Amino acid sequence: MIKRIVKLTFKPELIDDFMVVFIESAPKIRSFVGCRHMELLQNKAQKNILFTLSEWDDESALENYRNSELFKTTWAKTKVLFDEKAEAWTVTNI
Repeated sequence: MIKRIVKLTFKPELIDDFMVVFIESAPKIRSFVGCRHMELLQNKAQKNILFTLSEWDDESALENYRNSELFKTTWAKTKVLFDEKAEAWTVTNI
């Protein structure tokens, strides 16, 4: 199993727009083959910085999602709301 952490820094006035995208996409992502879990976290000090934390069966499952139409359409709607470029890490438990 792998975990994926993605840091998303939004323009503060566009967080509500992102929440619409997230609420629409989250159930589809969670039911994507190989996805075990996905949640949204918010930085307590800077409310416009959000993180997605997802768990995947393996890197192949994550790549299948990242190459899917679901990812492409969700990402297209999301990235236009950014204040900074997204950062992402794939990690494992030790």
